[in-house]
Amino acid sequence: MVRPARVADVREITYDEKRWSILNELRKRALELMLPLESSGLSPIVHGSVARGDVDKNSDVDVVILHVLPSYQLELTLLKAGLEPIKREIVMATPWQLPKAHLYIEDDRSVTFPLVKPRRTELEFYYFGGAAGADELRKNIRVPGVDKRLMLIEPTEKGHLESPVLGHESTVAKKLGVGLEIVKERVQVLTRRAKIGHTGIFIRRELALGENFEEVFRELMRENPDMKIGLKGRLP
Repeated sequence: MVRPARVADVREITYDEKRWSILNELRKRALELMLPLESSGLSPIVHGSVARGDVDKNSDVDVVILHVLPSYQLELTLLKAGLEPIKREIVMATPWQLPKAHLYIEDDRSVTFPLVKPRRTELEFYYFGGAAGADELRKNIRVPGVDKRLMLIEPTEKGHLESPVLGHESTVAKKLGVGLEIVKERVQVLTRRAKIGHTGIFIRRELALGENFEEVFRELMRENPDMKIGLKGRLP
């Protein structure tokens, strides 16, 4: 389990040739997803270590669209680009948190979009972890963000600087251009997770062939009245 770091010093990490090679390959795979979406008028980002640069052999490619859209538009765009999902699912951590649709092109490469309008903090979650657009990937730009250890990753020419978020929440919020609320929220979630582990997922529903996200989402709301209460005022 990844635990939040409590070290006080800033460390400089220099990447070796292998890490640069992994990063270049992951960004290439991210662009294969992002460019068709961009051409269809969408604005995808890649989230996490691929955006920051601190990748390893286990890093995933997480492409995200930050607004609600008709699922058929996204799926048709992917199919036209020869990117047929191997799995589609709806995930909701709790009855009041953002329900998300995931389309997995491979086990380690996916596209995600929200099924209801995200709150400000739910959008800032992605920028807290690091979010880069297709243009930034094309220009080999890496962005700052926070990893699961609660370390702020700031790219440098040779690799990155990393420093603890704990005790520096206000500074981190300013550096990332996000609100202090999301920084404190993520600190609370990740420190709690380190102590007691994952507490489970409220809903994880894989879609069968022929099902679409909107119909299944409506079905889930009928089956789970708490969802309507938790999502009041946010449904499309």
